[in-house]
Amino acid sequence: MVLNYAEKLEELIKKQHGTVLSADLDAYEIPRVYLQMMVAEGKLERVDRGVYVSTNSIEDEMFSMQAKYPKLIYSHETALYLHGLSDRTPFEYTASVPSGYKVVGSVADRFKIYYIKKEFHELGVETVKSSHGNPIRTYNVERTICDLIRSRSRIDIQILNDALKRFVKLKSADHSLLMDYARKLKIEAVLKSYLEVLL
Repeated sequence: MVLNYAEKLEELIKKQHGTVLSADLDAYEIPRVYLQMMVAEGKLERVDRGVYVSTNSIEDEMFSMQAKYPKLIYSHETALYLHGLSDRTPFEYTASVPSGYKVVGSVADRFKIYYIKKEFHELGVETVKSSHGNPIRTYNVERTICDLIRSRSRIDIQILNDALKRFVKLKSADHSLLMDYARKLKIEAVLKSYLEVLL
């Protein structure tokens, strides 16, 4: 059975838990007029440039922002939250982008942005599920701990201490990987002094 364009679009919306991007239509070869038709029928609403959300679901902002700006990698407090190392729901998202990447105003208003040297931007990236079930990119736990130490002057000390305490109790924590990242990011001595207090 060949799905018609409208059915194909509805399948895609379901698969992406209610969020669809105009760029997705190009990837799936669905004419964009079908997007306009669904908006006219009241099934979809445009929430941002190129981002549409089903009227009976909530926008997956983390997924749609990363789809629009693929260089954004969730980091720091947001990464902690995604890994269950913080109970605080971030009231603004934190993300890292490579140095020299121009962040548009709409992103700068909603995100706390960290700039990182290009050679370290992809270090420790992994894909996790957003709270809506869509794939999003964030740093792994070990990289996140290193980022918190590197940015300690901009981070609430309580969040940093709590994250370190939880990290040392994690069975899945990879201490040699943590030290490898710390060496590359030139924070080995600082990290060791923090860990000595906890271990």
